[in-house]
Amino acid sequence: MAIQSITMPQLGESVTEGTIEKWLVQPGDTVKKYDPLAEVVTDKVNAEIPSSFEGVITELLAEEGQTLPVGAVVCSIEIAGDGEVPASPPVKKSTVSAAILNAGIQKKQESPKEVTAPIASANSVRQQKNRYSPAVLRLAQEHDIPLEQVVGTGEGGRITRKDLQQLIDAGNIPTPQDVTPSEPVAVATTASSQPVAAVETPTKPIASSPVLQTGDIEIPVTNVRRAIANNMVRSAQEVPHAWMMMEVDVTDLVAYRDSIKMDFKQKEGFNITYFTFFVKAVAQALKEFPMMNSMWAGDKIIQKHDINISIAVATDDALFVPVIKHADEKSIKGIAKEIHELAQKVRTGKLTMDNMQGGTFTVNNTGAFGSVQSMGIINYPQAAILQVESIVKKPVVLPGGMFAARDIVNLCLSLDHRVLDGLVCGKFLNRVKEILENTNKSSTSVY
Repeated sequence: MAIQSITMPQLGESVTEGTIEKWLVQPGDTVKKYDPLAEVVTDKVNAEIPSSFEGVITELLAEEGQTLPVGAVVCSIEIAGDGEVPASPPVKKSTVSAAILNAGIQKKQESPKEVTAPIASANSVRQQKNRYSPAVLRLAQEHDIPLEQVVGTGEGGRITRKDLQQLIDAGNIPTPQDVTPSEPVAVATTASSQPVAAVETPTKPIASSPVLQTGDIEIPVTNVRRAIANNMVRSAQEVPHAWMMMEVDVTDLVAYRDSIKMDFKQKEGFNITYFTFFVKAVAQALKEFPMMNSMWAGDKIIQKHDINISIAVATDDALFVPVIKHADEKSIKGIAKEIHELAQKVRTGKLTMDNMQGGTFTVNNTGAFGSVQSMGIINYPQAAILQVESIVKKPVVLPGGMFAARDIVNLCLSLDHRVLDGLVCGKFLNRVKEILENTNKSSTSVY
């Protein structure tokens, strides 16, 4: 008999870690090769870890809610014989989440005699990366723990679930007034979770959860909604957002699309929407202004070669962001078809991990809801997001001083000011405007 280890698989490009959401097996269970062992949540996808072997589960080495790096051992299996270890099977893909989880790295520890979970000084807080795992965020919310005042013992100084549990067990949850820049405070706990040293702090009121009133409804937070929330918080905290808006006259575009939409639907079997033309214009402009197709990477900026447009598709309770790959190489018809197919996959729960990967720039169709002006939160780690607002009739002064009703749309751009500046963004938006205002029956083909 031999013992083999199952590790956290690579669940997508740029994915470095995953959170064990739920174990599907227990020690002593017999499993076959490719049987699912656990449900895992990453910043890209919800998936299952399959077994690489046939045998008996001997030990689960990770807890539910624990976040582990790719390659970390999650469980062990006893198999018959000492044959060669087979290659890891492909990961089973399931419905994916839209957003990016802010996952830290937690390591399983044998019960230490004494562990210190210090509370941070202001200087050390500024040096930390505010990236928290779902388990850490849940504990912090349940116990009103200000995470900015906790120093993590995990890799890179990240906060782990055990760090918070030690503070909770010791009864020494910090408040925003507890720590000053010159007075860092530490709390030590023993294995029995009894405080070794207590620090006297003034009693401060801690913010409580909203009080439920008669008729109020509590809605549990789903994994997808939590992923969206974590991604939005991370983007808002890490990215210095700046904004720009431009009006575009799309009267000719509207007339062109309206003139072909019935024949197009009858011939192709799917709709050609206004949004299709906007995506095509953005893809063309990105090719001419490649800096817009970049990402922040700490000590460098990565200018992406492929132009992959992320589009937002909403359901009743979630938001998904599938990707149109190589959008600059596709015709208007090709983009229309892909938008239709991706939207169908979202609404039928058939979106895969591959459909979500590789986005370099996001275009959001907020105009579908009647919005005329909005400022989107950037889809991390991209450098910009463009909101396409509702097309509305407006009186416009034409050359010669005449007034006319024209179809006008606002394009609202959110940009990462670490990567982009007003000059390149202004030129990019002007180019998108120029393409759209010159889209008409005589100069534009959908094929």
